[in-house]
Amino acid sequence: MKVAIIPARGGSKRIPRKNIRLFHGKPIIAYSIDAALASACFDKVIVSTDDEAIAEIARQYGAEVPFIRPQHIADDHATTLDVIQHAIDWCEQQSWNLSYVCCLYATAPFIQLRDLQMGLARVQQPGVEYVFSATSFPFPIQRAIKLSNSGEVSMFSPEFEQSRSQDLEEAYHDAGQFYWGRAEAFKQRLAIFAPHSRVVMLPRIQVQDIDTHEDWECAEALYAVLKGRP
Repeated sequence: MKVAIIPARGGSKRIPRKNIRLFHGKPIIAYSIDAALASACFDKVIVSTDDEAIAEIARQYGAEVPFIRPQHIADDHATTLDVIQHAIDWCEQQSWNLSYVCCLYATAPFIQLRDLQMGLARVQQPGVEYVFSATSFPFPIQRAIKLSNSGEVSMFSPEFEQSRSQDLEEAYHDAGQFYWGRAEAFKQRLAIFAPHSRVVMLPRIQVQDIDTHEDWECAEALYAVLKGRP
C-alpha cells in the first residue's frame, strides 16, 4: 500500500494560516492534494493536521483526514519525521500494510505529476530507501562569503577565492517538495541525506521555498510566469 502524507499544522507563525492561504485563487494545500490524487501513485492521500479548518479544506479537495494530530507533535519543535512516524503508526493500527510512504509538503504549488511518478519508480529500485526532490545551487557554494557582527567580509572556503566558477564542483540542495521512502525506512528513522537515497532533479525555475512573506510573493510571481509560458 502506498500512502501520501501531507503535514499541515495550523500554527504557522511567519505566514499565518500559510497552509490554507489563497495562492492564485485556491488554498495552497490544494495544489499538493491535486497533484497526489492525479498522479495515481497512491492508495490513500492523508493530511495530518491539528487544525479543523485545514481538515475541512483538505476534505473539500479530496484528501482524507482520518485523525487529528495530537498537540505534542503540532508545535514549533515537532519534526517532519515525528509527524510521518505518527501517521505511519496510525495507519498500521488500522491494519494497513504500508510499503511506500511519500511525505508531500503542503506548500508545494510547483509540484509536477511526472516528478512524483519518477520518485516512486526510483524508490522501488534495489538498495534505495528514499527519493526526494532536489535542485542545483545557482552560485558556487565554495565561494560563499560570511559577514561578522561588525560587517567584515570573509570566505567560508578561502582556498577557492581564485578558482573559476566553471572549475568548481556543482552543488545541490533539497527542493522541499516531496520525500518518497520505504515505510520501514521512515519507521527506523534512517537518514534521508545519505548514500541510500536518490533524487529527482528539478529545474531551478520550478523551486521556491515558502517560509516568509517575501518568499510567498516570489512564488506567486514565478507561478504566474510559468502559467503564461507556451
